[in-house]
Amino acid sequence: MNAQAWAVGGQGGARRAANSPAVAAAARAGFAARGLIYLLVGVISLQIAFGGDSGGKQADRGGALSELAQRPFGSAMLWIVGIALAGMALWRLSQAVFGGEGTDGAKPSKRVMAAGRFVFYAVVSWSVLSYAAGDKGSGSGSSDRRTDDLTAKVLGWPAGQWIVGIAGAAVVAAGLYIAARAVMKKFRKHLNTAVMSAKARKFTDFFGVAGGTARGILFAVAGVFAVIAAVRHQPGKAKGMDDTLRAFRDLPAGPWLLAVIALGLAAFGVFSWCEARWRKA
Repeated sequence: MNAQAWAVGGQGGARRAANSPAVAAAARAGFAARGLIYLLVGVISLQIAFGGDSGGKQADRGGALSELAQRPFGSAMLWIVGIALAGMALWRLSQAVFGGEGTDGAKPSKRVMAAGRFVFYAVVSWSVLSYAAGDKGSGSGSSDRRTDDLTAKVLGWPAGQWIVGIAGAAVVAAGLYIAARAVMKKFRKHLNTAVMSAKARKFTDFFGVAGGTARGILFAVAGVFAVIAAVRHQPGKAKGMDDTLRAFRDLPAGPWLLAVIALGLAAFGVFSWCEARWRKA
């Protein structure tokens, strides 16, 4: 076997390892866990839209975990969610090391993005598992407080305003990109549409467009607040997920606007469950 054939065979073997049934199952569990979190955030946001402060609940991951912990078998569910998110991290790590699905899955840019997502889901999984183990200051921390603390710290650095401003602009761009891809149904290329019925494709399209658009808008608005914080040199102007969602409520027709975004986030949760079922992994 010559060197070129060995390289091709080795790459194929690595790709098969990355797409093994165990890794695929871990990915699907992660999508299911992500869907549950977004659905709970959507429900809490809907309560905020028409019910004041929703009993002090936070419309973010911490609030979702707190809500889950109060349900029957809540402690067990927290462990399941944390382990499932660790599965998502494992899948992203396999993509970073071996390459992802599709003809462009092995591109350096795709690997770097997968590595970044691995770090994100690893951190989220650790925080959820720590919360499940009894560290109530871990996974349930307010996104608003974390955002304020981080923004204040960075603004204190040399060129801190530029760093926060550029980061905020990048989040705005990312949010618009996410929303645009959702509207164009770019998510279809990641789904195994060949095994989906016509009804399943329509169902997934609806929740993919609605959920992805709402998620993208939320990211973009959060990025705008970060830019404002940089320009004014006021860390408190930056907002986490909860404060960003509450900002919609303060606009004209705010409760209804927030309700639309809330339903969109819940829709993204449902779409995540569709990915758990039909995502190419």
